Amino acid sequence: MSEKTIPVLPCRTIQPVLDFYSALGFEVIFQQKSPNPYAVVERGGIQLQFFGMKHYEPTESFSTCYVLADDVDGLYEAFRAGLKATYGKVPTRGLPRIGALRDTSHGMRQFLMTDPGGNCIRIGQPMSEDLHHRPAPTETFSRALHYASLFADSKEDPAAAAKVLDQVLRREDERPTPVQLLRLLVLRADVARRLGDEETAVSALAKAAAVHLTAEERDLVRDELARLEELQV
Repeated sequence: MSEKTIPVLPCRTIQPVLDFYSALGFEVIFQQKSPNPYAVVERGGIQLQFFGMKHYEPTESFSTCYVLADDVDGLYEAFRAGLKATYGKVPTRGLPRIGALRDTSHGMRQFLMTDPGGNCIRIGQPMSEDLHHRPAPTETFSRALHYASLFADSKEDPAAAAKVLDQVLRREDERPTPVQLLRLLVLRADVARRLGDEETAVSALAKAAAVHLTAEERDLVRDELARLEELQV
């Protein structure tokens, strides 16, 4: 037998959720308005189902699911393009929103997006056969990036990420490499935007843009440079 798991996720009202997924290229294949609001969207091998709850609060939602993809980079670009065409910009905070595409410490390349119902959809592609979390680095700046990334993306706690980043960026007894500094500053700008702290975001972006990198170093931080460009818009 070939089993298949289909997430069934809550929302307060169905239509904004359907509009969001339509922007991502999903097709609404079923919609019921009464007696109970219910809908199904589908895109390729991804199917998501939703039910309406009158007193549901999307900002307090813990609903989530994981989607395994064969081409996570392609999906990320397609989703961003669809969101920009629909909303006029790529939403990175509030509801709905889409996060950065990053390599994780557990062998996945992934991004997170949260729909208008507060449901966090994690989309990733395995980069390794070993999907266990790697031990946290012992080196100061790599360790800070490790934990700040976990707070920002896996836990969606930008305030905790900002605290870790601020502590390590203030250090005077050690200095990060250019690659580390760029990664720290781009992530700091990212979480500042999510927290609505535009002053810190602008400052971090300016400092990140001023970091001098060799061609080899730029190749190492291509994801961060792409995120820097996105955040500067």
